[in-house]
Amino acid sequence: MTHYLVTGASGVVGSAIVPPLLAYPDVTLQVLMRPKKGQDLAARLDELKAFWLAHYPQLKAADLNARVHAVSGEITEPALGLSSHDQQDLTQHCTHIIHCAASVKMNLPLEEARQTALFPVSSVIALAQRCTQLHKVEFVSTVGVGGRRSGPLPERWLDEPREFHNTYEASKAEAETLVRKAIDQGLPATVHRPSMVVGDATTGAVIHFQIFYFICEFLSGMRTFGIYPQLGAATLDIVPNDYVGQAIAVASRTPDTVGQIFHLCSGPAAAVRLIELRALVRQLFRQAGRMGWLPQLDFSRANFLRIMNGVGRLLPERERRAINTLPVYLDYLSGIQQFGNDLTTQRLAALGVAAPDNQAVLAQVLRYYLNAKRA
Repeated sequence: MTHYLVTGASGVVGSAIVPPLLAYPDVTLQVLMRPKKGQDLAARLDELKAFWLAHYPQLKAADLNARVHAVSGEITEPALGLSSHDQQDLTQHCTHIIHCAASVKMNLPLEEARQTALFPVSSVIALAQRCTQLHKVEFVSTVGVGGRRSGPLPERWLDEPREFHNTYEASKAEAETLVRKAIDQGLPATVHRPSMVVGDATTGAVIHFQIFYFICEFLSGMRTFGIYPQLGAATLDIVPNDYVGQAIAVASRTPDTVGQIFHLCSGPAAAVRLIELRALVRQLFRQAGRMGWLPQLDFSRANFLRIMNGVGRLLPERERRAINTLPVYLDYLSGIQQFGNDLTTQRLAALGVAAPDNQAVLAQVLRYYLNAKRA
């Protein structure tokens, strides 16, 4: 049997990795989970299984119960918060580790960002180095490690100095440095850099609505009364979670991918222009009855922020907090996103993983989101 430990299985990426892994009949999984307050570990795993059964018809309850098990832990604690017993069990039986747990918040203080990005990677490396049956480790990073560098992000390690848009990117870049050193010392690992992950390419399903959906709410104009910053030629690179999940699952089973960096993204040619995304969002939101007529008034970014600061003072606290986060996202969305993916596309195609059609994906994930909000 092949025994996986997956961190972040309840997240957008991790939840999409488990179904393709279970397509391999020899795989059993332990998912690292932290019990919610007032809820035991089994109940939280049951919630996760319910999501999989609802959205992945190929999965069966009996198979999930037999092959997927929870192990109590917390990525920000030493040794991932694992008990001595669980550490010993994993070091003796674990053959594969997939680490994708992290906070995707862009506005955390740097030390807090490191708590969920840098420190857990160190713990995963230490655990992997103790595993006597280890075959492979997959680390989920982000294309954001390129920061503000100009030109398409190359599919390689980054040595050049660069500035970052936010602490999420900075802490992920630091974590990659640890992984690179461990690989140089013999750790059989692959690094995966997704762009902004959205729902399933076919169904639109996603376990949580994260940054992309916040951006779409902003682009609808509903939170800003139809007032926008000038979007210019800015683009957004998105990728569906099923493509990311399948790519990581296949790479974990392919020894030749050790030491490689996979860019799981749409690439420069397929990144969506924000102006086009705004038009689609406004159309679908209006069709779904989420919004009536709203103006579309474009201002310079400086003037837009001045207007929003003034408007924010008049809003309830929740809406004011949302307005206050806009500068972080506007900075991230300020340019043409270029993440090279030619090598990754070729490698994955050879492994039977085809790149998605992101134009079709956009409409599908937005419809799923709108239907969920209607329910």
